[in-house]
Amino acid sequence: MVRLPYLTALTTLFSYGLLFVFGQLRDFFRKIIDWSKSTSKGLKGYAPICLGLEDFYTRRLYLRIQDCFSRPIASAPDAWIDVVERYSNDNNKTLHRTSNTTKCLNLGSYNYLGFAAADEYCTPRVIESLKKYSSSTCSIRVDGGTTDLHNELEELVARFVGKPAAITFGMGYVTNSAIIPILIGKGGLIISDSLNHNSIVNGARGSGAAVRVFQHNNPSHLEEVLRELIAEGQPRTHRPWKKIIVIVEGIYSMEGELCQLPEIISVCKKYKAYTYLDEAHSIGAVGKTGRGVCELLGVDPADVDIMMGTFTKSFGSCGGYIAASKEIIQYLKYSCPAHLYATSMSPPAVQQVISAIKVILGEDGSSRGAQKLAHIRENSNFFRSELQKMGFEVLGDSDSPVMPIMLYNPAKIPAFSRECLKQNVAIVTVAFPATPLLLARARICISAAHSKEDLIKGLEVISKVGDLVGIKYFPAEPPNHQGQGHKKLE
Repeated sequence: MVRLPYLTALTTLFSYGLLFVFGQLRDFFRKIIDWSKSTSKGLKGYAPICLGLEDFYTRRLYLRIQDCFSRPIASAPDAWIDVVERYSNDNNKTLHRTSNTTKCLNLGSYNYLGFAAADEYCTPRVIESLKKYSSSTCSIRVDGGTTDLHNELEELVARFVGKPAAITFGMGYVTNSAIIPILIGKGGLIISDSLNHNSIVNGARGSGAAVRVFQHNNPSHLEEVLRELIAEGQPRTHRPWKKIIVIVEGIYSMEGELCQLPEIISVCKKYKAYTYLDEAHSIGAVGKTGRGVCELLGVDPADVDIMMGTFTKSFGSCGGYIAASKEIIQYLKYSCPAHLYATSMSPPAVQQVISAIKVILGEDGSSRGAQKLAHIRENSNFFRSELQKMGFEVLGDSDSPVMPIMLYNPAKIPAFSRECLKQNVAIVTVAFPATPLLLARARICISAAHSKEDLIKGLEVISKVGDLVGIKYFPAEPPNHQGQGHKKLE
């Protein structure tokens, strides 16, 4: 959990206050100018879609630094990427792409195991599946959209995560937002971690169930919330809840923290609540054999009622899955709109996941999967420890490939991003609304595809830019410690 220093909070609030005041002044004068012009160019009776404060943040804050976001690339998201250069002639209101690219170290993609680039085992099989099945089934799963590859993938996913059955979807976000309303509805209770992903939030809101949150990754507070709400029952009637589902993530994507899964499962069992685990960032990336937080933390998958994950991170593809009992999966196949009405996963994307899982399991006849898992673990722990030694405030736990560096001040968001790009390091910066207003950060994602030279290059640039921007909030360790870290990696 982030503990915002008092002085940092004060200066950050002051910076946002200045931006808000000047933004309001610009809006005020803009209204005067618009009013003085002819009203014949107005909306002709239509109400404006975006009203004043609804898009104030976008107009007056985001557009000033939008060159730091949505940067197009012209290559596979490997350890190094080609970033397309852009320019603006109107102070960043509009950006224009050029034909020039800059080769940059990629510290932003979710390519945890390196499968998103060309792979000696996966790529030929994906190309063959494209020739055999085409790029799309052009159908939903219950019509003509289920191939033998889809069936093979669902069986393989179930075996990989340790559940009896699985169902796959064409989009990771939809896997949460469409599944949760099918699992629970009016009269039910969802208890969600306060920092759960937006897909979970929207799925919970759309379910019609009562939604409560507990303090991030805090099993003790979860138990307090459960005990209180079970005692009170449903609003007004005070009848018992029809069902209770507790939703958590394996690795929290904006914090890099591992879920306290054993303790949370213990609480859920005590109060007879179902457990829903989102492993979008943990499946394939952590655990001795890549089976996620259950394997890493010693949890029996049978103790997790519903396991969700995506194929967009460790497996270099797209889509998501739900793994659970055969009864739950069969119910979802009959009831879930994402299965009944959405086009099925592209066959080449399905083949990519199948091939990647087989490499991880060693079923390709090599030990490359084990090597990739060892590399992602070593790379992540080395990079995190070096950043902490330099004095950065780094969130997250050991073994997590996600490591946010806290920036806080709004002026430091574009400064850090632009300076890193100048030195050929592509960094993802994250600000409101993806994070709380005062907790802007740069999010580093480490890959097994990174070499030790790549990591050292990234550390040198980040350290230099960190000194320039002023985001080393803690005292750095003596240089000799850092040097020992480099020697150890070698």
